[in-house]
Amino acid sequence: MPSTMPADVLARRRQLTLNGDADGFADLFAPDAVIEAPFAGPPGRPARLEGREVIREYSRHVMASPLRLEDFEVVELHQTQDPEVVIAEMRTKGTVTTTGRSFVATSIQVLRIREGQIVLFRDFADPRVLEEVIGEPRPGA
Repeated sequence: MPSTMPADVLARRRQLTLNGDADGFADLFAPDAVIEAPFAGPPGRPARLEGREVIREYSRHVMASPLRLEDFEVVELHQTQDPEVVIAEMRTKGTVTTTGRSFVATSIQVLRIREGQIVLFRDFADPRVLEEVIGEPRPGA
């Protein structure tokens, strides 16, 4: 898929995420891809995932959780000087099915997309949003 543009990959990611397709989502990643979440997330959320199959297993776990996404949109997409790197401002809306609590979360994501596959995905999200709707605040928060 060398002609696949980053916006196309992100549109496909949106569709797969909203459809709850963990395997399709994982297939967007290169075999040696890395996902990083530099800010501490909810309990059980790893700060780094390495490799497509690890991403696949984690994605299956997340998509089987009570977290249901209702919208997942790229608000802004910025191309950097490096043609493989884009910066996306994301807005995610969803509900925690066990509590009925809804949320809206924004994040900045930095992605390196090479030949139609995500090779690096850094998600800069505020973990407090999910902690508030899940009801598991961090110590000292």
